[in-house]
Amino acid sequence: MEVTEDSAVKDFLEILEEHRRNCERQGKYVEAEIAKNRLDELKLHEENRRKEAMRSRQIAERLGVEEAHMLEFQQFNMVWDKRMADYEHHAEDMVFAMRERHGAELRDYQRRLLQAQPRPKFSRELLDLRRIQEHLAKAKDYAEAHKMKLKSDALEAWELEQWRNKRQADLCQRESKFKHGKAQEMAALLQRVMAGREEQKKQRQMDLERLLQRYQNVKSELEAQQKLERIRAERQSSSMGRVSAPSVHKKATTVKHSATGGGGARGGRRSSKHGA
Repeated sequence: MEVTEDSAVKDFLEILEEHRRNCERQGKYVEAEIAKNRLDELKLHEENRRKEAMRSRQIAERLGVEEAHMLEFQQFNMVWDKRMADYEHHAEDMVFAMRERHGAELRDYQRRLLQAQPRPKFSRELLDLRRIQEHLAKAKDYAEAHKMKLKSDALEAWELEQWRNKRQADLCQRESKFKHGKAQEMAALLQRVMAGREEQKKQRQMDLERLLQRYQNVKSELEAQQKLERIRAERQSSSMGRVSAPSVHKKATTVKHSATGGGGARGGRRSSKHGA
């Protein structure tokens, strides 16, 4: 559409310029002046139209770059948001799986500890009291045997309580050590997850900086191209103005020459008349 319009305007300007030249050659200077003024108006109008068209096109080009950048930026955020969300889901799955495994391992460890129940080891004093108790019973000294039994039972109950307490403390210590090992394993996993998260953030920032740098490069290149285009358009406009100046000078010379020629003819007629 624009090419067709430019061609039509160019054809009309050429026709009008040819008309001006014909008028100039034929001495129709009033018509030539009208044609010249019309040409100047049309050229100015065409120049303004071209400038406005160039300005609109350059604005559209810059907007196109901006829109393309925004689309790329949105796509960038969508991709990275999904990537980071997937990472968080994967991290949660790993933590959950480790907790489940640790729970199962702890229950199995507790079961094995309870199954490995050692028999209590009584003191030599208690064993001696039991032997004395049996000896008194065999000797049919039941009263003393009963007293010895009460004493032995009390000592055995105390030693059993001490053994159970020690056994319980030992079980708690072993279980605590087992849990501590699993806690360290979980802490190491969480540390790896955190390190991976920070690495993703760093990579996202680096990719974003590259994206913004590409945008700045494209924008700067476009601005440089558009500036060069405007400079060329200004030079072309200036050269057209300089080209039209000799035409005006030529017309003035022609008019002056015609006036001089006309004056000479009149002078010749006056001379002839005077001679007559």
